[in-house]
Amino acid sequence: MSTQPYSKELHIARLAVQRAALLTKQLLSAVDKGSFDKIDSTPVTIADFAAQASIIAAIHNAFPDDEIVGEEDSSALRQDATLLERTWELARSVHLDDETSEAQLYTPSTKDEMLQLIDLGAKGNAGRTGRTWTLDPVDGTAAFMRGQQYAVCLSLIEDGQQVVGVLGCPNLLGTGHVAEELVDKDGYGQMLSAVVGHGVQMQPMGTGALLPGTMLPSVPQISDPREVRLIDTQATETTNLEVHGKAAAQLGCLWPNPVDLWSAQMRYVAIAVGACNAFLKVPLKESYRSKIWDHSGGMLLAAELGVKITDLEGNPVDCGLGRTLAGCHGMVVAPASIHGRVLEAVRVVRQS
Repeated sequence: MSTQPYSKELHIARLAVQRAALLTKQLLSAVDKGSFDKIDSTPVTIADFAAQASIIAAIHNAFPDDEIVGEEDSSALRQDATLLERTWELARSVHLDDETSEAQLYTPSTKDEMLQLIDLGAKGNAGRTGRTWTLDPVDGTAAFMRGQQYAVCLSLIEDGQQVVGVLGCPNLLGTGHVAEELVDKDGYGQMLSAVVGHGVQMQPMGTGALLPGTMLPSVPQISDPREVRLIDTQATETTNLEVHGKAAAQLGCLWPNPVDLWSAQMRYVAIAVGACNAFLKVPLKESYRSKIWDHSGGMLLAAELGVKITDLEGNPVDCGLGRTLAGCHGMVVAPASIHGRVLEAVRVVRQS
């Protein structure tokens, strides 16, 4: 095992994410993905439940004293026997085909254990002290259901700071191009991972042992605001796209960018692979706060590549405030060299 900090955590996280990614990829071929809408009107599938159970099983087995924050809870499964059975079959059937790798993980042995593991994540909270794993089993479920870009996300937060981030992107091609429809039809996608202070690695995902990867270069540190390449999602119902567009006009940069991704975590991936270099999040409502699992891990990837991330007031993002980024109203994500100019453009527009 490597002497790099958090080497065990990174290794287990990569294996857990790869196995969960395989699980989601298996479901992609299903016509009926067992989906329904949650209270907040976002779709969820049996892949979300099974992947959350699979990841938490591995993490809790390896690090039993760590807190875990997961997006889903098991209430829908407990109320629907058919949905429960399908989730159970998916969760217990997918394994890495390398025995040494699979032996480092864990699979729930009963339906009840699976439900308890899912709820372990549902009850978790990130705090200012101690270690907390955050996970989004399928970030971008709506895109997943269309066979587009989504991410299986896992991060470790220690004393409120991100220290490990792993994003499995089952439909991502190993190129610098990212688009919803540009999917990996022949392979298993790509995994991006980072340990704080040690850069970002990208490696193809497979069905067994982890495959070799390459270190990604830092993003170019630009000084001309016209070189800002904002990524967005025109389908959003929570973001003020009018402000985004006016801020882009202030900067003199292209907007909307041809790169348009639904998944929040995939926007960090797009920055990491060079498809864009910035994004904004100006909420429509002052009360809106992002869920921690939509950003933790992805933020670490971006930061390790020279990107600065703050709220709309220029304050750093605090990952130790529970299940949301409670102290963070909106976001400005851009190369450190130009971040101040982007932040100022947003301020001018918001105050006008």
